[in-house]
Amino acid sequence: MSKIAFIGAGSFTFTRNLVNDLLTFPAFQDAEFCLMDIDEERLMGIEKVCRRLVEASGNGAKVTATMSRAEALEGADGVLCTVFNGDLDIWRGDLEIPKKYGVDTNIGDTRSVAGIFRALRNIPLMLDICKDIEKYCPNAVFLNYTNPMSMLCKAMQTHTKVDVTGLCHSVQHTVQLLANWMEMPVEDIDYLCAGVNHQAFYLKLEHNKKSLYPRLREALQKEELYNQEIVRNNMFLNLDYYVTESSGHNSEYNQWYRKRPDLIEKYCLPGTGWNPGEYGFSIQSRITRLANWKSDWETWLNENPAETYKFEKTVEYASNIFNARFGDLTPCQFNGNVINEGCIPNLPYDACVEIPVIADRAGFHKMYVGNLPDHLAILVNTTARMENLVVEAAMEKDKRKVYHAVCMDPLTGAVCSLDEIKQMVDELFAFNKDFLGDYK
Repeated sequence: MSKIAFIGAGSFTFTRNLVNDLLTFPAFQDAEFCLMDIDEERLMGIEKVCRRLVEASGNGAKVTATMSRAEALEGADGVLCTVFNGDLDIWRGDLEIPKKYGVDTNIGDTRSVAGIFRALRNIPLMLDICKDIEKYCPNAVFLNYTNPMSMLCKAMQTHTKVDVTGLCHSVQHTVQLLANWMEMPVEDIDYLCAGVNHQAFYLKLEHNKKSLYPRLREALQKEELYNQEIVRNNMFLNLDYYVTESSGHNSEYNQWYRKRPDLIEKYCLPGTGWNPGEYGFSIQSRITRLANWKSDWETWLNENPAETYKFEKTVEYASNIFNARFGDLTPCQFNGNVINEGCIPNLPYDACVEIPVIADRAGFHKMYVGNLPDHLAILVNTTARMENLVVEAAMEKDKRKVYHAVCMDPLTGAVCSLDEIKQMVDELFAFNKDFLGDYK
């Protein structure tokens, strides 16, 4: 019987969907799903939801719940992580403090100033989780869903012995979006996607070995399609390759769209969920979820009686990977976050990149991609090298290196002087002192 531990199981959507997916595989129909969270009330709620899923499956799977990470990890074959270090007020500070200096962030969980400080808070937590995995389940496969993905995976893959990769759904969600726009089945699209997390590009987007990019350009002449993702669509029309993550995220990762109020109004208001005077799209959605999470799972329980529930697998990779590694051992391909080691030669050798990976019983096997187009390599190199520096700073507790990383952030550099960046970084360190400890 396989044991799969969910660390940070209180995430209603992620945990529910991942358990749903696992129950579609015969290999996991007698598995133990051990849910762990530090919030007892949320843990009890998601336990009820998962028990309903197992009841609907009619198999021998078991759901257990604990607030002890050690208990959850003991003997686990697979580990899933969706933790969030720092409450809503901390996240708001990540956005509000930079905004005083002109760095106007939309989501703030992956990159730019907010993403950097989120990494500094989360890297120690993720390394602690890895230490527990090394102690309680050293052979487990660890799949991380927590952001900022690249920096956390870089830290874990460099400084621990854990068998870990990071997963994001932007690759498969985006190709489905593009298929819808081009009015064709997603199964008919062949693609190669590579770069870094949230900044990977479809280097190949083809049908029957013919590029689909001309067809996509034609589709985006329709205003209603173009306006759904203005930032990403504008990037595509100018850079010639489509990027994975949404406009809200990508507007933060470069110097083009958020450096002036008129640009935010033109490119970001309609297609990113950003509202003037608000905290940003993710904060608003988080506030809503915090207010409604109890009613959300109660509504779900009422609307999904076991006898009528229909299992429909989502596009998340996790269940396929676990099945390949310790289920029925059917290999699968996915886009994962791994150390580059030459797979993309014109990105840093030691950077965490997002590339095609094969999972099978022997492990994770990275696929060689080749060079990114030169102009994309300039953009992605800036991101990758900045993220490497943040991880180095976190491991050394080096405040100066954090400052230098923020200096190289494209959005911050577009609106702030070096002295303003120094003042902002000092203010963010003071704000995060309870999480970061002493940086020299």
